[in-house]
Amino acid sequence: MLKEEVFDILIIGGGPIGIACALECKKRNWNYLVIEKGALTNSLFNYPKNMTFFSTSEKLEINEIPFISNNPKPNRDEALEYYRRVTTSNQLNMHLFETVLDIEKSSETFHIRTNKAKYTAKKVIVSTGFYDIPKLLNVPGENLDKVSHYYKEAHNYALQNVVVVGASNSAVDAALEIWRKGGRVTMVIRGAQIGDRVKYWVRPDIVNRIEEGSIKAYFNAKIEAIKPDEVIINTENGYVNLPNDFVVALTGYLPNFELLENSGVLLSEDERSIPQYDSETMESNVEGLYLAGVVCGGKETHKWFIENSRIHAKLITKHLDELQF
Repeated sequence: MLKEEVFDILIIGGGPIGIACALECKKRNWNYLVIEKGALTNSLFNYPKNMTFFSTSEKLEINEIPFISNNPKPNRDEALEYYRRVTTSNQLNMHLFETVLDIEKSSETFHIRTNKAKYTAKKVIVSTGFYDIPKLLNVPGENLDKVSHYYKEAHNYALQNVVVVGASNSAVDAALEIWRKGGRVTMVIRGAQIGDRVKYWVRPDIVNRIEEGSIKAYFNAKIEAIKPDEVIINTENGYVNLPNDFVVALTGYLPNFELLENSGVLLSEDERSIPQYDSETMESNVEGLYLAGVVCGGKETHKWFIENSRIHAKLITKHLDELQF
């Protein structure tokens, strides 16, 4: 039987907000551990290689540690370097490639089971983000090898017929980059236009490429089925069969609701599925279990970002200070 390691605070999620929480714990000499199921800042690591942030570097800083970028808006590699250096230079206590399976509260402590070990903690902070579970199309053929819900780079799509599903920043970036690398791109968009939240310096580019016919776009359309050599879409003018080699379905992602609910965290009963928490302390309805970062938004994954959820770490530790933890 595995012996349970004991900590004051166990932080689930090693992204920027999880790192911010760890820094606040270290300042107070609390015994803490961060558990991350993938690589350090796993969500950022899985972003497209050429991704550029909306925000300027100072808005991505944590714990007042300067983030120096060579660009007006930092890119993925600069962000990875920044958060890696923050973690290593502060010698944060972190376990990577370890997955939390369940969180169970008994009396005044929490028991956390992972795929590698068991832990006991007085408090738990869940900062798991939302990038790990893609929203599925739920159509026949979605399980084919040619279908991906993530986009990394364009090279393997050169000279291929590629359907990009969605009209958000990720879908627009992928469509433009694949087209520029020689892919034949068709966008399938459920709404009537490119998404309102697409980066302002990118939106004119995609609109112009669509208008000139370089990138084909079907608006008010959806995929009905995916086959080995074609995609069937339902459009305003009826069904269309598109010759196809690859489908890049960038329709959004969801938090790990199962982990939250199994831990006792209540979700709103409407379609947003927002977890219940106190906005001043970030404590959930489960006493001693706190939420931090974009997981707080439920299905409203556009609500929280690094820049506006950095404060969560300070709110949580302020509350613990007041409790004389």
